[in-house]
Amino acid sequence: MRTPNSPHTSGRWRRAGSTAVATTALVFAGLGTAAHATAATPHHVSAKAVAAAVAKAHVQYESACDTTPAKGYAACNALRVTGGTTAYMEKQAAIKGVTAKTLKPNASSATPTGYGPSDLQSAYGLTSASANNGSGQTIAIVDAYDDPNAAADLATYRSYYGLPACTVANGCFKKVSQTGSTTSLPTADSGWAGEISLDLDMVSAIAPNAKILLVEASSSSMANLGKAVNEAVTLGAKFVSNSYGGSESSSDTSYDSSYFNHPGVAITVSAGDEGYGAEYPAASKYVTAVGGTALKTSSNTRGWTESVWNTSSTEGTGSGCSAYDTKPTWQTDTGCTKRMIADVSAVADPATGVSVYDSYGSDGTGWNTYGGTSASAPIIASVYALAGTPGSSDYPAQYPYKHTSSLNDVTSGSNGSCTTSYFCTATSGYDGPTGLGTPQGLGAFTS
Repeated sequence: MRTPNSPHTSGRWRRAGSTAVATTALVFAGLGTAAHATAATPHHVSAKAVAAAVAKAHVQYESACDTTPAKGYAACNALRVTGGTTAYMEKQAAIKGVTAKTLKPNASSATPTGYGPSDLQSAYGLTSASANNGSGQTIAIVDAYDDPNAAADLATYRSYYGLPACTVANGCFKKVSQTGSTTSLPTADSGWAGEISLDLDMVSAIAPNAKILLVEASSSSMANLGKAVNEAVTLGAKFVSNSYGGSESSSDTSYDSSYFNHPGVAITVSAGDEGYGAEYPAASKYVTAVGGTALKTSSNTRGWTESVWNTSSTEGTGSGCSAYDTKPTWQTDTGCTKRMIADVSAVADPATGVSVYDSYGSDGTGWNTYGGTSASAPIIASVYALAGTPGSSDYPAQYPYKHTSSLNDVTSGSNGSCTTSYFCTATSGYDGPTGLGTPQGLGAFTS
């Protein structure tokens, strides 16, 4: 849970962390949906050797923007890897029989160093749906401040991975302010630009056939971000992703009614990156709160395994029992009488992070690996889009609760210490850090 003590300042608040990931044999090269998608571990490299190499993975990372927003303000939940080696890098090095090159602080790479579209689609049973579904749907991304290079960076990501072009010219991509203007945009900010790139790339990875609407709030205040959510819905988006949050307050219930009560719209919100503790707007009873996992390839039938993302006592997926928001009728856990975070989850661990292309700002220009629940929220919004338009009077947050067998239940790991075990510790069935689990196809995201 974030401690509010200062408003937004242009630039970045820094936080470093480290984590390691051990895994079994990695199956997919993760280079996308084009020619690279079928690449596999050569027969002369044993599964045991690859797993041993990946066990060496370790990263350092930083928060892309404010970690201590003032009351009524939010921080983005994006974490950019600044050093070390990711699981993806260690696997690629093992295939080639070389030592993985170490990323250095503020350095980016000429090629991706994190999971690509084919990895994510494979992990969540979406390969066919991503290729065939999503046409005619609009997924909105809500963030603060402007990313001047959003369209160009989006084009680079999609071109590299062989995804359909999504441009202003072909009507696929649109960027507006919180008032809907395409010309009067907010002040540019390099930290939030990284967040924006992450969000746009995750939508592209999961739902490449969908249109993308980027709505940029004029500041990171909850009021302006909320107005941006309303504008996204006004402009026709049925799927709205929000990768930010701040400390809970007594104002949250009024924010609920003013900004997040949109029946017929799937609104996803990241659960937070600072370990156990509830934050808003993930605590809103009208949204799908999305927790974070460490995603690792495996020799099991699925080909992947997940656990709660947790780096330290202050670095990991958020979860918890809200102090203010009432419990939605579809939540039936008995330990929390109010709204419980999260509902579902997806990859967020920076060590098993995702590939992102970002060119705005002096740091991290080029290909980067990102983690944080800022990755998981747009992934889940995109899965909703692949599943189809929600019922006009529905709150789609309830859908997973109707189809729990269509989710990958995450049963290992914790994100801190708590008096009620499932608030912070994974278990069979529902738990706070990962909710009901991660996508296993589209079944849990339809009415």
